[in-house]
Amino acid sequence: MTSAEGSKGGRKVVIVTGGSRGIGREVSLSLAANGWSVVTMFAGNEKAADVLVAEIYENWGAGKAMAVKGDVSVAADVKNAFDRAEEAFGHVNAVVNLAGTIASHLPKLADTTEEEWDRIFTVNTKGTFLVCKEAEKRLVSGGRILTCSTSLAVILNPGYSAYVASKAAVEALTKILAKELRGKNITANCISPGPIAGEFLFAGKSPEQISALTNMAPLERLGQPQDIAGVVKFLLSDDAAWVNGQILRVNGGSGIA
Repeated sequence: MTSAEGSKGGRKVVIVTGGSRGIGREVSLSLAANGWSVVTMFAGNEKAADVLVAEIYENWGAGKAMAVKGDVSVAADVKNAFDRAEEAFGHVNAVVNLAGTIASHLPKLADTTEEEWDRIFTVNTKGTFLVCKEAEKRLVSGGRILTCSTSLAVILNPGYSAYVASKAAVEALTKILAKELRGKNITANCISPGPIAGEFLFAGKSPEQISALTNMAPLERLGQPQDIAGVVKFLLSDDAAWVNGQILRVNGGSGIA
């Protein structure tokens, strides 16, 4: 069995939330190039999702990708994404939950509004909960559940209280889920990226803040979406069958203790 063949033959199928832009886009392209059929779940930017699907069609053929609009914090939308994937491809082998949000102005805890706190937790934590809950019901044997945290969960920079708290919850959820999946032959792991160059990182930050983030890692550079996509590809492969319940800090050495 190759890394992109299902247990019953044919292509493996992955749902990537937040899959149309940034890290999600690169992950979707990387998996498609590796033989996966990709279902990208997007919240609002339909044009970006359509461009992604068209690019996959052009490079790897029609019927290898589809886009489904939905909000990860709405259970019916999450269920619909799995329904659409199964209707199109027959099964789902993996889910990569990359949908997330952050406060662009980086307020101190005392300056964080209830509305902002709730918004961040709704997308980052509730969204992950709903996707994982549906995935446990729907993934075939040998499946992979992959969540996304942040290396700020160990670095603990001021201004990130809501974001880091929401992602720390994701890390705990992932470890417990891995234990609760006992007997199902499904793994659950969490990637924890460092600062990754792109719109999500740059929004609302000064050049000085970007410079500080760049210099956090001993490698003295920002990560690129490709740095994360390669790790995702490994975790979804047969080579990672014995990797379970782990938090993988993919950060160039940021926050080394």
